[in-house]
Amino acid sequence: MRNMEWADDEVRELKASGTFVELNVLAGPQKPREIVNGREVINLCSNNYLGLTTHPRMREAALAALNEFGVGTGSVRAISGTMTLHVQLEDRLARFKHTEASLVFQSGFACNSGIIPVLAAEGDVIITDQLNHASIIDGIRLTKADRKIFPHADMDALEEALRASQGARRRLVVTDGVFSMDGDIAKLPEIVGLAEKYGAMVYVDDAHSSGVLGANGRGSVNHFGLDGRVQVQVGTLSKAIGVLGGYVASTQGLRDLLINRGRPFIFSTSHPPAVTAACIAAIDVLESEPELIEKLWDNTKYFKTRIRDMGFDTGASETPITPVIAGESHKAMELSRILFREGVFAPGIVFPTVAADKARVRTIVTAAHSKQDLDEALAAFQKAGEELGLIGARVPV
Repeated sequence: MRNMEWADDEVRELKASGTFVELNVLAGPQKPREIVNGREVINLCSNNYLGLTTHPRMREAALAALNEFGVGTGSVRAISGTMTLHVQLEDRLARFKHTEASLVFQSGFACNSGIIPVLAAEGDVIITDQLNHASIIDGIRLTKADRKIFPHADMDALEEALRASQGARRRLVVTDGVFSMDGDIAKLPEIVGLAEKYGAMVYVDDAHSSGVLGANGRGSVNHFGLDGRVQVQVGTLSKAIGVLGGYVASTQGLRDLLINRGRPFIFSTSHPPAVTAACIAAIDVLESEPELIEKLWDNTKYFKTRIRDMGFDTGASETPITPVIAGESHKAMELSRILFREGVFAPGIVFPTVAADKARVRTIVTAAHSKQDLDEALAAFQKAGEELGLIGARVPV
């Protein structure tokens, strides 16, 4: 097509820089071992923390809803797209998160794009952690609020930003609960304490905490015993929950306001019945099968201890997200390539997703992995690490 040559030029630049990404194609369900690009590999990059994407109870719920309600809703929520299933899901989520109300969005990204501009406008101040997820950054960009970015997890800098912005109409402190590229947990007790001291709201994105931290996977707020002290909690239904979507758990007033002003919510067709029913079933599973979360953490500790003992740099990770930091982009991409050759699927993560000198492969251990899966993956990491000079030669795992 004429006048589109610029796109080809930019693709060539990406390839020349070693940061070009191609889509990997799975030939089957999301499982610990699967066929990727025609080859059987151990999957170490899925957000399917608890293995719920194939859970029998969720499959049954989805099929039952499909048969009763059809394949789609045919409308946005505000017209004729709200079914009893949507109301049931939101009621369950509110009770699960110990809040007054909840509202489901089409994705976690849509949550941040739709909620943050409603919470903060011109004359307000948003104070945000430097390493917050891209969807938070884009949600903030959609507002006319002033913004202050504090260095990652720097509580002195956060307090200074709160002190300097006391003249603002409203102030919103925004943080991930678990940081998606580094796997560390936000210092929520300190953040909440400072926000209360200076009269600010707190907004926590629990995308990688839902189903992972807290009682039965209630998230980082519950993990720290802060129920009732965080004004806005966002979560996803597409990671540990195993399905699709995002949600906000807060007050009834905010739910009502978002129904009227949250643009992604207003202008997007609602979740299909099968998706909604599977999400409801996922909450049932979280509440009745705590052994899944126990297995997740057992596997996490096993893998994390051994890969650190090999000599890899895993940063400040304290969750199932374990980055293996290679440094330069080309080295991270080569690490990923060697791992795939050895039967492990763990794509490289490079700039601008992470800092240019902090390129990595990001691993996520799940409850569905067996010890044999993890041992084989660790052996592949040892071989790749020695080949690239990231670790010294060691006795095979």
